[in-house]
Amino acid sequence: QISFLNTPKDSLQARQNPLSEPLHLPVPASCVPRRSAPSNKLAAASAGSKDITMSVSELANKRHEELADVSNKHQTPQGPIQVPFRLLMGPGPTNAHPRILTAQALPLLGHMHPPFIKIMDEIKEGLRYMFQTESPYTLMISGTGHAGMEAAVANLLEPGEKIIVGVNGIWGERVSDLAERYRGDVIQLKTAPGGTFSIDELKAAVAEHKPAILFLVQGESSTGTHQALGGGLGEACHAAGTLLVVDTVASLGGVPLFADKWGIDCIYSGSQKCLSGPPGAAPFYMSQRAVDKLKSRKTKPATYNLDLNLIADYWGWFKPQRSYHHTGVVSTFYAMREALAIVGDEGLSAMWDRHLAAHEQLWQGLTELGLEPYVTNLTDRLVTVNTIKVPEGVDWAAVSADAMSEYSVEIAGGLGPSAGKVWRIGIMGAMNARPNAVQQVIQAFRYALAKQGWKGAAKAANGKTEL
Repeated sequence: QISFLNTPKDSLQARQNPLSEPLHLPVPASCVPRRSAPSNKLAAASAGSKDITMSVSELANKRHEELADVSNKHQTPQGPIQVPFRLLMGPGPTNAHPRILTAQALPLLGHMHPPFIKIMDEIKEGLRYMFQTESPYTLMISGTGHAGMEAAVANLLEPGEKIIVGVNGIWGERVSDLAERYRGDVIQLKTAPGGTFSIDELKAAVAEHKPAILFLVQGESSTGTHQALGGGLGEACHAAGTLLVVDTVASLGGVPLFADKWGIDCIYSGSQKCLSGPPGAAPFYMSQRAVDKLKSRKTKPATYNLDLNLIADYWGWFKPQRSYHHTGVVSTFYAMREALAIVGDEGLSAMWDRHLAAHEQLWQGLTELGLEPYVTNLTDRLVTVNTIKVPEGVDWAAVSADAMSEYSVEIAGGLGPSAGKVWRIGIMGAMNARPNAVQQVIQAFRYALAKQGWKGAAKAANGKTEL
């Protein structure tokens, strides 16, 4: 078993915990809501004049707007929301840590208020620990991992420039599509689903084409593969004038990543996987080389919403004064500040070890059931999203349905090239990469396969193992 507990500590270690205590925002008594005025009245007061009160209909008449009777046909939803519990053991989202859920219920702040800017700064520092970098250029994109993906391509690829895209699953295909939309010259480097690229193969492609970007997916969640990124690949890219851009949506926090040591220039990720947060924020990093490329573009990025020249000024990359670009996702950023603090409390090395141990526990149980991995090469298997071959004669969808109905456990099917061929099990985050969660998945498989007469599950235990 590989252990990362002896990872050397350096100055980055001190950066791991933005704040040891949970996020706390006091609510002044003055903020307690007061009873509002009647809904059919609009009151306005101006300095030095008496109050002016009129009805909504009177104001509408002055605006020459014709009102109608309000229709209540679609007056839903009504009452408090009800959400069932699910053990989310698919490729994401994962179950959120209770401390993260609590943070989202804190009072809203203005997106330019100094207390919120302080939270943003803590996020930037926590991300430097996550990415293992001294670069000051970290932030959260307001959006899911796809927003991070588009931000990377839109800001670093100019029309006509070459981009080599490693394609061994759906995410390489999507980046290829995205790069074409931004008028890039896309060169696909392909391998069979379930395989990865050798470092020598990647270096040769970079030397031959000298692209502006080499794009790779560290954790390909559609096929369950882990792409190696070391071995001097970053240096080879830099020698060719190439930026190394990496998708870590399904891997950040679950497997080792060293942005500076490996020479990676741009990384994006997702909030809802190993970080145990809600969907809606994309951790993002740039090296100095990537920022230099951004600042020296010949053309504006063909996006306003994801233009990092503008977003960077909201996050204070280039100057201390903050500039408004968009309304940050305030409650989601609370959650991500807490997620990064939880990571810091545990430590990255321990976090990587915990994910690997849960991965090995899963495969021990699945092997006892007679199930086989989709990825044949051990070193190519992704720790965080595991792909399991569907045996001949087994109804994969029925297994997933039985796991949900009997155990409230999510067992996902394949995606893209693996659709109909595999189940996908996510071992990710503070709540799901744990022995009890993994055991629940194994028991759900045992039950559902025995129901179909699968030979490996003949000794299925009676009843259900509860968390």
